[in-house]
Amino acid sequence: MCAVLFSTAFDYGFLLHTSEEATATVALNEYLSSRSYLAGFSPSRVDQEVFELLHRPPAPQHVHALRWYRHIAALQRETPSPDSSIKGKRVQHPWAAPAGSNLPKLRLYNSLTRTKELFVPQNGNKVSWYCCGPTVYDASHMGHARSYISFDILRRILMNYFQYDVFYCMNITDIDDKIIRRARQNYLLEQYREKKPAAAQVLQDVLSARGPFQAKLAETTDPDKKQMLERLDSAVAAALGPLQGAVESKAGEADIQRLVLLEKAKDLLSDWLDAQFGSQVTENSIFSLLPKFWEGEYHNDMDALNVLPPDVLTRVSEYCPEIVDFVKKILDNGFGYESNGSVYFDTAKFATSQKHLYGKLVPEAVGDMKALQEGEGDLSVSADQLSEKRSQNDFALWKASKPGEPSWDSPWGKGRPGWHIECSAMAGSILGESMDIHGGGFDLRFPHHDNELAQSEAYFENDHWVRYFLHTGHLTIAGCKMSKSLKNFITIKDALAKNTARQLRLAFLMHSWKDTLDYSSNTMESAVHYEKFLNEFFLNVKDILRAPCDITGQFEKWEAAEMELNESFYERKAAVHAALCDNVDTRSTMEEMRALVTQSNTYIASRKSSKLQPNRMLMKSIALYLTDMLKVRESLLAATVMTGCVVLSLSGLPTVVKLVDKETLLRERNEKKKMEDEKKNKKEEAAKKKQEQELAKLAKMKISPCDMFRSETDKYSSFDETGFPTHDVEGKDLSKGQTKKLRKLHEAQEKLHQEYLQTNQNGC
Repeated sequence: MCAVLFSTAFDYGFLLHTSEEATATVALNEYLSSRSYLAGFSPSRVDQEVFELLHRPPAPQHVHALRWYRHIAALQRETPSPDSSIKGKRVQHPWAAPAGSNLPKLRLYNSLTRTKELFVPQNGNKVSWYCCGPTVYDASHMGHARSYISFDILRRILMNYFQYDVFYCMNITDIDDKIIRRARQNYLLEQYREKKPAAAQVLQDVLSARGPFQAKLAETTDPDKKQMLERLDSAVAAALGPLQGAVESKAGEADIQRLVLLEKAKDLLSDWLDAQFGSQVTENSIFSLLPKFWEGEYHNDMDALNVLPPDVLTRVSEYCPEIVDFVKKILDNGFGYESNGSVYFDTAKFATSQKHLYGKLVPEAVGDMKALQEGEGDLSVSADQLSEKRSQNDFALWKASKPGEPSWDSPWGKGRPGWHIECSAMAGSILGESMDIHGGGFDLRFPHHDNELAQSEAYFENDHWVRYFLHTGHLTIAGCKMSKSLKNFITIKDALAKNTARQLRLAFLMHSWKDTLDYSSNTMESAVHYEKFLNEFFLNVKDILRAPCDITGQFEKWEAAEMELNESFYERKAAVHAALCDNVDTRSTMEEMRALVTQSNTYIASRKSSKLQPNRMLMKSIALYLTDMLKVRESLLAATVMTGCVVLSLSGLPTVVKLVDKETLLRERNEKKKMEDEKKNKKEEAAKKKQEQELAKLAKMKISPCDMFRSETDKYSSFDETGFPTHDVEGKDLSKGQTKKLRKLHEAQEKLHQEYLQTNQNGC
């Protein structure tokens, strides 16, 4: 700590008693010349005494003494002048922290409050998230993609950008009224086909099935559904005629027409067979084949869309014991009642309790009978079943199974879960009494999610089963509701046949996750253009980074242009962060990234026009930031697999070989081939048209002017010796105007015919 410059062997008393300062200075300099005298942070007692002996700094020739003197002086509180004494130690200058700035914090639009709320997970950095999955009875369509791609984007951003530890749970609904009906009908239709009924039998059965179908058609009021049923009925009618004719004439094609009618009328027959024999289908395994198949198709679609699988996936069929226990506790807590083997949730009892509120998400929809009945399911809204409920607002927790439905044991008899209870029991089993996020489509808010909230809070006896409810917006097709009747029903496989998964995701990123997304050619063209715009930038940056350079040459001097671009780069990054904090606004994020790329392209072009290379490290930083933001460091850049090349010639600079990914190269080759084929076809069509015109002209030239009008007996009745008409079809003289007009035509034809004769003569 202290620098004891003088050892005890040194007789410094001589210095202290030497009256002559010059003599003391010489002795001090000689002593210090062989010792270290600059260690330590404060002077020792000996240092202080000798320092006070000297009234001024030593002369310059006494180097060691002067250096020591200055060192001791610097350790004092204030630097002494040559004729002043030391007053104390120097202290470190006070430091103050900068004021800083408040960074935006993540806010999410919470359907529970219908406003953007500050996102605060309940358990530190961990986020528990439950998402309503598909009801698997048919092919997944773009409406499904709207939810699952959007939630995948939100999930990835929360994990990869905001660095939350997300635990994501999703369900598969494999027990449902739609599944039961569809599985039963498929089974009965397959049984019918296996019997190979004769053509006459098929004809009779389809005619029998058409009666109730047409009655159903007459009762249908929904215009889209009515249009679909009318189209189906027309197709059946068109197939009935040929089979009827073949059966009556006993023609050989009757079997072919039988198969055609079976295909066209399969929906009618399925309904008819179900009405007659559906109650006889009781084996549970029959109802598992259909959802198992479509669940597999769903997972394949999600994989093709690059949607992350959930951390946990639950199936209703695997959670029936937990669902029964869940219902029992709701009954024990006083919020349910049993009726004829079914169990219903008592909405009135729940709503009047001090701790609870029914209809948190859409209070204005409470009492909407149409929505409530849709929530109960097609097989559960008969008059008898509706009469079992104390209130029309009550909903089924457990349904007594009827003949022709799958069933599980319960304290109330054979039955199956209600729709809403499924999610509550499964989510509660995995995530407990409260979760951070619950997600689903906008149309699930009421009654499904409101009923989930009610029964779950009745079970857990709390009022916070879900902290943040996120609902994705609707999807329209070119401005219209997606509907089979409108022939705009698009499956995920249909969409992937037209565009890549990355292009679909870009289209979703360019729109708000909570608003309506219109899937149209314009939407996808914008996404394709954005993708090409980004790929072109990344390829340009790769070209810059491939330029020969040694290890030190990659660090180049920054000029005003680099400073300006870098400042803009940081401004754009701040704007992107603000956008993502604002309810994960990917639309604004994509626009900020587009602006950054545009500015970078301008900078690159400016440098190259000056025959200078762009700054490598700055371009690399921007490109890496963009790939990180897209979360495709592995996929987007790997997508530019070097499988083809495009040679570019830049004025004044060496020729550039730009490596292009296989997908882009094939697409551009196909587009080029398509353009060449179109050009070739147009050329061939033009040549064909020209040839047809020449042949027509030749045919016209062959006609003698004497014969040109004689064939037009519907216009003229008399002709002169040259074949020129003199009277119209009614025997009246032609007018002067008509004669003049016809004379011109006659003369023109005479000229053409003479040309033909002359050409023909020359040819001989």
